[in-house]
Amino acid sequence: MSYFVYYKLTFNASTQSGDPLVLGMLGLCEVIPAIGVSLFSGHFVDLKEKRTLMMQCIFGYILLSAFFVFLAWPHLQEVLPRHKIVWLVYIGIFIGGALRAFIGPSSFALQGMLVPRELYPNATTWSSTAWQMGAVFGPLMGGFMMPLVGYQASIVGVGVVEIIALIAIIRIPKQAILKKEKEAILKSLGEGLKFVFRNQLILAALSLDMFAVLFGGAVALLPVYALDILKVGEIGFGWMRAAPGIGSVIALFILSFLPLKKHAGIKLLLGIAGFGITTIIFGYCGAFGVGKIASIAGFGISWGFLVAFGMLLAGGMFDAVSVVIRGTILQLYTPDSMRGRVAAVNTMFISSSNELGAMESGITARWMGTVPAVVFGGCMTLVVVGVTWFAAPMLRKLTLHAESKKAHG
Repeated sequence: MSYFVYYKLTFNASTQSGDPLVLGMLGLCEVIPAIGVSLFSGHFVDLKEKRTLMMQCIFGYILLSAFFVFLAWPHLQEVLPRHKIVWLVYIGIFIGGALRAFIGPSSFALQGMLVPRELYPNATTWSSTAWQMGAVFGPLMGGFMMPLVGYQASIVGVGVVEIIALIAIIRIPKQAILKKEKEAILKSLGEGLKFVFRNQLILAALSLDMFAVLFGGAVALLPVYALDILKVGEIGFGWMRAAPGIGSVIALFILSFLPLKKHAGIKLLLGIAGFGITTIIFGYCGAFGVGKIASIAGFGISWGFLVAFGMLLAGGMFDAVSVVIRGTILQLYTPDSMRGRVAAVNTMFISSSNELGAMESGITARWMGTVPAVVFGGCMTLVVVGVTWFAAPMLRKLTLHAESKKAHG
């Protein structure tokens, strides 16, 4: 939602378009702390009580939402110039990236302590399902709320959801601290990095997902497609932003009953390849026509919008396969005492790649145009799959069921 709101800040009434570079800058402001702080967050997560740390992070998000409510105040531009508001937005996004560098490893470590080891694959599926359901309903609610009640009230709704999350975390009992001995922070960080880079399966899974998200970050340019290319406005943006989550939820529900056991590595590679193909087709969605073919509740639907929605939905389904397999690999192969540090490395690889992808998409869209930038990203995703196929033979042979037994001894 925030990306749409602040892309709208740059909207030029005379040209009826905005500056896609602002989307790249938003991604950059989030990725810098996501990477930089993640270098240290895993060390502290392993030494601290996980539930308390998650509560502190969520409270920080609540304060940040209040800050964004202030920035969305309709009359703020009468007090501050637009460019200063944009820079305040960048500061808020930067703080959010720092918070995420802690909440990601905390959540990963807490899940590993609450769930029995033999249930890791299924728990990862349900955890991803819950996350994706939020990714579905959040954009949909935002898409409907923004034109109905305004941007400010929409962000208030985000704060309400965060308060509900805080209440839910409070109900979890405190957990034991498994790593009690303190050591030099640089040594601790080095152990986490060495563990990841010495494990071919973990390194291959993280690298594959990182580069796929980095180059296939078409979602970052959805405001451009909604306002400039398909011209479907806030409601259309909400549906397109929710489409990957809808696809993921569908796939995750299927996987919860038909778990990925055999040939998991090959399925991971095929899932990423499918994600790249759908990204390429999405890039050309405007070519299918933007003329209205139907109208539902006043919202005009075109063939281009239907293609865009379908490809984003299919891409979400392919991405869900990757999320489950990668999450299961991390849970099975990570020692309990290193969960925070390994999850921090995962944040550096995966979570930050979303923002790096947004930055890459914004810059390439400014340089070569929006459609060529999206198509280029999809093609590069396919290249990454090809390179990984030959560079990581252990991944091609991965069978989660067999490895799960081995992990249990």
